[in-house]
Amino acid sequence: MDNREIENELSKIRQEISELPIGYISKKTINGKTKQYLQWTENGKKKSKYVDDELAEELRAKIKRRRELQKREKELTFMLPKPQKNEQEKKETHVFRTYVMLGENLKSYVQTVANYKKRSLYKNICDYVYGDVRDRVFILYGLRRTGKTTLIRQVIAEMNEEDFSKTAFIQVSAGIGLSDINQDLKYLMNSGYKYVFIDEVTLIEDFIEGAALFSDIFAACGMKIVLSGTDSLGFFFSEDEQLYDRCIFLHTTFIPYREFEEVLGIKGIDEYICYGGTMSLGGVHYNEKSTFANKKSVDEYVDSAIAKNIQHSLKCYQYGGHFRALYDLYEKNELTSAINRVVEDVNHRFTLDVLTKDFISHDLGISARNLRNDRKTSNDILDRVDKKEFTERLKNLLEIRNREEQKVKISDEHRREIKEYLDALDLTVDIDIQTLPVGREKNFKTVFTQPGMRYSQAKELVQSLLEDGEFQELSIDERNAVIERILSDIKGRMMEDIVLLETKIANPKKQVFQLQFAVGEFDMVVADNANATCEIYEVKHSKEQAKEQFRHLIDKEKLKNTEFRYGKITKRAVIYRGENTTLENGIEYRNVEDYLKSLL
Repeated sequence: MDNREIENELSKIRQEISELPIGYISKKTINGKTKQYLQWTENGKKKSKYVDDELAEELRAKIKRRRELQKREKELTFMLPKPQKNEQEKKETHVFRTYVMLGENLKSYVQTVANYKKRSLYKNICDYVYGDVRDRVFILYGLRRTGKTTLIRQVIAEMNEEDFSKTAFIQVSAGIGLSDINQDLKYLMNSGYKYVFIDEVTLIEDFIEGAALFSDIFAACGMKIVLSGTDSLGFFFSEDEQLYDRCIFLHTTFIPYREFEEVLGIKGIDEYICYGGTMSLGGVHYNEKSTFANKKSVDEYVDSAIAKNIQHSLKCYQYGGHFRALYDLYEKNELTSAINRVVEDVNHRFTLDVLTKDFISHDLGISARNLRNDRKTSNDILDRVDKKEFTERLKNLLEIRNREEQKVKISDEHRREIKEYLDALDLTVDIDIQTLPVGREKNFKTVFTQPGMRYSQAKELVQSLLEDGEFQELSIDERNAVIERILSDIKGRMMEDIVLLETKIANPKKQVFQLQFAVGEFDMVVADNANATCEIYEVKHSKEQAKEQFRHLIDKEKLKNTEFRYGKITKRAVIYRGENTTLENGIEYRNVEDYLKSLL
């Protein structure tokens, strides 16, 4: 195809494009009725108009045709020869539209992290950069402070001189469009650059709608393009649309205990419970302030890294046409509040029953029972807490408006859709709860992947108890004993969740679940259905060994029923904070840190 043929086809395509409608068709449910709208952007302003069902189908077909033609237009335009300029002319005429770092500036930027310990994800990026993969972009995405930019800088810092000379780093800021990125990438490609790392790419307003530019044009021409950004849902949507089958995804949000210890240099499960979830805890290897050090920093993180992440991505996806049932909340400016409510429901589900009821504590009853049963320091103080006063104070502490204070009520559908997005962000993972005898209903527990956030909020809750009048009649030693016991309960539950979560992620081909009986439970079962075998565990937040800890593991009836359902039991173990050992009855005691570090 010569240049004249290309130009003739381009002329025909552009003429047809000019006759086709712009925008997209969206659906909105208002007062229970679903209506369809044509939405488009004109002179920087978003516009929409109602269309009936018949017209909507016709417009969809025309819009689809327009997008196909636009894609072909890009391909043909790229095939036309570019005016040849010498290097000096290029430098004099091209002005970068984005913030681009090259050469010595880039070297200075990446050298500060050269000696940092590396996450295991580092190898995945290198495999793409130096591998034979073509026609695909690499997407590094995750919540704030999970090491995305540091990983990119580490990859660049380790490059040899030849590869480094062909490398560019682009920092995207608000107001940048795909056309700006396109112009800079064209210049870089024509100048011989091969490796391009683009940070915070989801800030581009039209990124979701036009992300195929990176794979279909530049990656297809041999460039290696690594994209990163904090709006994880933006990548999630672009994978479904523009980048389908054109990208390699790597998510940074989940940081296992092993990396917490190896990369940050912080040891101990309790430290991980208190601060795990980001790569910004001050330690031996990193020196940033902890994200979850106090309530203010936690609230800022939840608001910016989670709630605004979801809202920004939905706003940009299909020009705001994918809010689904959440549109009414968005329109009433209640969506951020609703997202925060659901996040706190996950984090405090043992303390609060958010969204469906007023704030009611679950954890108080369990802690009260534990205190009454404590053989050394039996105390019934939690039985005498003023629950009404406590829950009122708790609402103020968490800064959440009660359901009656909302302009728009949060329905089960709202909650379900928000939960879908939390799952997509890797913030929540569901762990099955199975029963023997087998029940009909499927149960599960939702585990939050950032333990530091949960513990910080729980700690604030516990500290609020100190203000209750019932506690003032206790001595300081007694109050501290109560608080220590409640925090121990919380850490115990969180340690159990961490073990379940990391075991599930490390064993994708096996079933990992809790198993409940009529009386008692196994904290964790790892079932290998292919080989008809299983392992059973108890998880205890204790450094000491006690027969009571493994009483279920030696219950003959429970063992018999478990083997009948899941296969031969190959291991019975208690995961705790003490030393590794094996008892005469075959029960293993596994140190929790050693166990978690053994998971790959």
